[in-house]
Amino acid sequence: MWYRILALLALLPIAGPSAALAQGDGPSRADLLEKLEALEKHLEDQDFAIDRLQKKIDDVLWFERVGDVAEIDKVYIPTVPNPRGEETYGIENERHPIKTWCYVFTPRDRTGDLPLLVFPHGGVHGDFNTYYTHIVRELMAEGYVVIAPEYRGSTGYGRSTYEAIDYGGLEIEDVVAARDWAVEAVDGVDPEHVGILGWSHGGLIALLSVFDHPDKFDVAYAGVPVSDLVARMGYQTQGYRDLYSVDYHIGETAYENVEEYRERSPAWNAHKLQTPLLIHTTTNDRDVHVLEVEHLINALKAHDKDFEYEIYEDFPGGHSMNRVDSIRARESRREVYDFLGRYLKPTE
Repeated sequence: MWYRILALLALLPIAGPSAALAQGDGPSRADLLEKLEALEKHLEDQDFAIDRLQKKIDDVLWFERVGDVAEIDKVYIPTVPNPRGEETYGIENERHPIKTWCYVFTPRDRTGDLPLLVFPHGGVHGDFNTYYTHIVRELMAEGYVVIAPEYRGSTGYGRSTYEAIDYGGLEIEDVVAARDWAVEAVDGVDPEHVGILGWSHGGLIALLSVFDHPDKFDVAYAGVPVSDLVARMGYQTQGYRDLYSVDYHIGETAYENVEEYRERSPAWNAHKLQTPLLIHTTTNDRDVHVLEVEHLINALKAHDKDFEYEIYEDFPGGHSMNRVDSIRARESRREVYDFLGRYLKPTE
């Protein structure tokens, strides 16, 4: 996308008007800038169209890859309104709830009611895709109903969903709404045994979900979780920081509003923990640096919280860690499933 924009930028006069512009024989600078903006918007629309197509392909692939072990559904549920969205029918302060898609996976060989696992995906703008195939298959074998919400900001659903992002904010309510819907509407879910697990940004969501809604979850797992946005803005690239400061996102830099970034960071909310929790991280993670997760762990200890954690030394795969399909990753996920099972399958 950007190479074409740069090509157009090269056409713009840099050090004063060219001879053609001076003589009025060519387009003005304002005309060229307008064309540039139109081109950028067109290319963004093309990117959103490609994302939609990829999502439709992935929806089909889910049936191909896990349909032998899982009954699969995809549902459209309301959550809470986007405070930045358009007012409904011009009525001040009235907005429709956002509606989000959720994948639902139920073991084909189920007997009786099964515990529920909420599985939010990672990524600043990501989606629940077949990257997680092997993990979903394992969770089916473990005997869980899984709901994977495509919360606001997810890719594959167009510009409006993408720009409704509320990182560490209302996306938590989207995930909790998915949990509430599954407990009420999915046949065969045990409402007394509900857990949540996620990696990376999904780990942040898992943490903030149990911090803010301790009555909704019996257990949580957070793998390589984004834990401290203030620190993260310090060691990440400028391009990454720019994602957060656009007007439809947080809208300010951490320098401009450090308290907002702090409020959205699990490490600064550790005092809220009431739920059994397991945390994994690794020293060679170059996406969510171990220093973030160490801050979370130290904060939980400082508040005398009861939780479990492991800091792996140079786990192969770094940030992907125990999400990849290796023998060591399987062993680590086995630890995760055993931990979850303590609270979600107490009679076994």
